[in-house]
Amino acid sequence: MATACSLLVVAAAFLILPLLGSCAVSTHRLSRHAPVMLLGGDAGASAWDHGGRSTVREGREDSSPAAAAAAPTAASAPPLDDCLRLLRGERDEQKLAGLLIAANVCRAGDAAAVAEVYRAVGPRFLRRLLNTGLGKVEGRKEEEREAYLRLAVTVLAGLARVPEVAADEGVVSTVPLVAEVVSKSPDLTITEECFELLSLVAIASDDGAHKFCEPGIIDMLFGQISSFPDGSRCLELATHLMQLLVHKLRADNMSVERLQGMASMVASLAVPFNVLHTAVKFESLHMLTTLLSQKESPLHGALRSMPSTIWESHIRGGIIDVLQNRVVSSEKLQALLLAECMMSILGESWLSEDHKILDNKNVMSVDKFVLLVLESARVEVAVLLNELAFSKYESSESSQIDGAISQKQRNLAILFSLIERIIKMISDASGGEGEPSQTIHERTIIQAIKGLNETISLVLDFLQDAKDHGQRKGDDLLAAVRIVGSYLAETPYACQEKTGRLLEFIFSIEGQDESRPFYSVRFMLPMLSQITTTADGCRTLVSFGGHKAVIDCLIKMTEQNGMMVDNGSIFLACDTIINIMSNRKSSHIQMEPCFICLLQALITWAGTTDASSVIMTASSLCTIVMELTSEEFLLSCSDFDPKTLGSLSDLIVRSLHEDIPDGDMEQLNQKQIIVSGYKRWADRFPRVRNVVHQHVSV
Repeated sequence: MATACSLLVVAAAFLILPLLGSCAVSTHRLSRHAPVMLLGGDAGASAWDHGGRSTVREGREDSSPAAAAAAPTAASAPPLDDCLRLLRGERDEQKLAGLLIAANVCRAGDAAAVAEVYRAVGPRFLRRLLNTGLGKVEGRKEEEREAYLRLAVTVLAGLARVPEVAADEGVVSTVPLVAEVVSKSPDLTITEECFELLSLVAIASDDGAHKFCEPGIIDMLFGQISSFPDGSRCLELATHLMQLLVHKLRADNMSVERLQGMASMVASLAVPFNVLHTAVKFESLHMLTTLLSQKESPLHGALRSMPSTIWESHIRGGIIDVLQNRVVSSEKLQALLLAECMMSILGESWLSEDHKILDNKNVMSVDKFVLLVLESARVEVAVLLNELAFSKYESSESSQIDGAISQKQRNLAILFSLIERIIKMISDASGGEGEPSQTIHERTIIQAIKGLNETISLVLDFLQDAKDHGQRKGDDLLAAVRIVGSYLAETPYACQEKTGRLLEFIFSIEGQDESRPFYSVRFMLPMLSQITTTADGCRTLVSFGGHKAVIDCLIKMTEQNGMMVDNGSIFLACDTIINIMSNRKSSHIQMEPCFICLLQALITWAGTTDASSVIMTASSLCTIVMELTSEEFLLSCSDFDPKTLGSLSDLIVRSLHEDIPDGDMEQLNQKQIIVSGYKRWADRFPRVRNVVHQHVSV
């Protein structure tokens, strides 16, 4: 019985191949490479008569329409019912014989017949075939196991060409076994067929695609991808399968277990991106950027928790290869985007970490890598700024302007984000905040700062060009303001002359979806809070009414209830206004309607929290503003709510009751501002004075 079964397996392994061609689906690349049929088309269909006797003729069969019409009906395929009866049999010999006949029963495009064949044979039997082929069933010789394996994969691949079958839970459940075949089989033809089968499963359903994220499957499938022969069908199919998964899978709402599978996908892609020097390198690059550029993805957490960091080193090596060699600009942009993604996920220090791959002797030093990424980004920024300015202000081909500008703006945003992260990394390194493994040499920092100065100067020229052409609205302009603000936050007096000339224009810039300037002012707050510590800085800002723009920005931030703006930006705005008000005599600041709105905004902000830092900052700024006016004047203003006086009283009382932590000099100074300011204007605010005196002894 075993011998008969083995003979049937061998026969089926050869004769079942027509099934693959009989129900092929046009899944773009897959359909062009369907396995060669040993018995093709009509030849396979007429290979058996009703008695099961072979009727294959020597030589080439006439497949013309006339010959087909003249063919006797006795030579037609056996009925489907006979085939299904065998497939439902209890003995393996019956099922194998049924599979032999199925090749002849299933006509081209007869998806319904293939689905019936699948339901008859059942996924349990197909899994048993795979397990036998993998040697998990004892008592089989090596050649028998190979025949079982080939048969199992061939049958599954043929059946899965019908999407309904490929999406069935039974076929999906074979994915781990097929992945094991890929990892163990030395036969590339079997491996090719496995990848075709798996691609069909991935296409057919979301459950099928998610099955690949189960533990170990990705590692088995793609662990050896870089060892496949260059240009081989296996490498092509493996890459195609990975592309399917990358574009179909989304990390949102995935279990922790499946997120680890997606993290393994990233690690697997990092290897060919680093070690290969073919088109697959760039396909891997594109897949990596697709996976990693998803903002706030749960995948990021899974990557951060991976025990091994070798994948990070592989990505670094791939980025070096792309940036160092003659590669088209679009691919360099992809590599720079990948670097930005890595810094976004793992922190800015990733760029300066010294990870080495053991078998890679030509490792680039941290300092050279930092400068390579920065200089590559600077070159691309210079080119894009020039092209954008030309497209917007000088090009006469208006039909292609919108599309060209939109793409350039997206690319520029990527580069600006990367440079911002490099600025943060250099700031941390120069301030000694990095770990020992993240330290870069001082000469590298100096060289990087010099390059950044040049780039920021170019960005300011870009803004000057926009000003000259009367353009103040656009996301590219807003992105330019953001990177200028990020750099000047670290070096507030860099490019001082250009910045001073453009500051008023910068405050007028709006994003594409903004109805009035907001973010342009907010991005400059870190710099403003520093330059206003001097009288010259205050005069520069007040000279064009910039302090009013800062007040408007602060009011808008408090109105958003912290949903979009963190308290850090509000504190910076408060510091800037406090600095200006402290120099109000030299800046000639007078009471204006915006200050009334500011008082109400500060009360609202302080009323949302018990944090002492918020209470003290809001109270100290209110105290300074109240020195400009009186209770009588405020009550005479139509837009002033009298209840605000009660809220101001409560805020001052809260601040005077605050226990200041030892050593917190900032809050001690704020309390001194509140006490001294209150004493100066208390007589002009009798209602406030009465409330304060009831609760506090000043």
